[in-house]
Amino acid sequence: MQLGLIGLGKMGGNMRERIRRAGHTVIGYDRNPEVSDVKSLEELVQQLDAPRTLWVMVPAGTATQTVVDELKDLLSPGDVVVDGGNSRWTDDEKHAAELGIKGIGFVDAGVSGGVWGLQNGYALMVGGDKEHVERLKPIFEALKPEGPYGYVHAGRVGAGHFSKMVHNGIEYAMMQAYAEGWELLEKVHSVENVREVFRSWQEGTVIRSWLLDLAVNALDEDEHLEKLRGYAEDSGEGRWTVEAAIDNAVPLPAITASLFARFASRQDDSPQMKMIAALRNQFGGHAVEKKD
Repeated sequence: MQLGLIGLGKMGGNMRERIRRAGHTVIGYDRNPEVSDVKSLEELVQQLDAPRTLWVMVPAGTATQTVVDELKDLLSPGDVVVDGGNSRWTDDEKHAAELGIKGIGFVDAGVSGGVWGLQNGYALMVGGDKEHVERLKPIFEALKPEGPYGYVHAGRVGAGHFSKMVHNGIEYAMMQAYAEGWELLEKVHSVENVREVFRSWQEGTVIRSWLLDLAVNALDEDEHLEKLRGYAEDSGEGRWTVEAAIDNAVPLPAITASLFARFASRQDDSPQMKMIAALRNQFGGHAVEKKD
């Protein structure tokens, strides 16, 4: 299958490589000429055979809207656009309507895998019309992890990004729980090897997970996280999850508390947020703030 991929950053660049390894043709465009296969969006569209499929991997909001606006004028009826970034689900409905006027299909794909996706595969949560989703199945199969799991057609347009948003909200709460447990272990004098306690949990316990493995990785690199400042950003999806909970009268105390804990980290040097920052860096390559 042939695919145009827009945005070749940490995720997009690795996705291009994984899809190519599966035997598909990927032509990538990025504003950085050092990684781009073509010089412009227009050239990208010209090199693709109709009906075209374009996958967008750029930041949510203005950047995604700008790309959608440009593609709307470059593409033809029967083409399909996939938004694989972290867009808000309400934007998906808007983009689908804007492109639909021109006869262009739209699919939203929540993508999870971070900097490890090239090696391990990406979990994909997809929203859109069945005909458009079915057309993209070869690409989804190339990106997903090996085995029966890792891909779902979650529902209509917006369902993919809504599902990914909830996924990230759960991630917030899980990270917060590990961080709180780590701080408590570090605080008491009787526990002399906190890192090895975390390592011992990696097998045979109900709290084992990939996040726990990444926590151990981080502690191997900096045993007491002394090099980090206790400051953690939020991606925006945690906020959207809490807002959706309010709109739907669904109680989310753990996720909400974990979001507020990140806000608190910006007021002082929080030990827990050192672990949150370390985990975000481990799974997503997110920047951390080092101590002076």
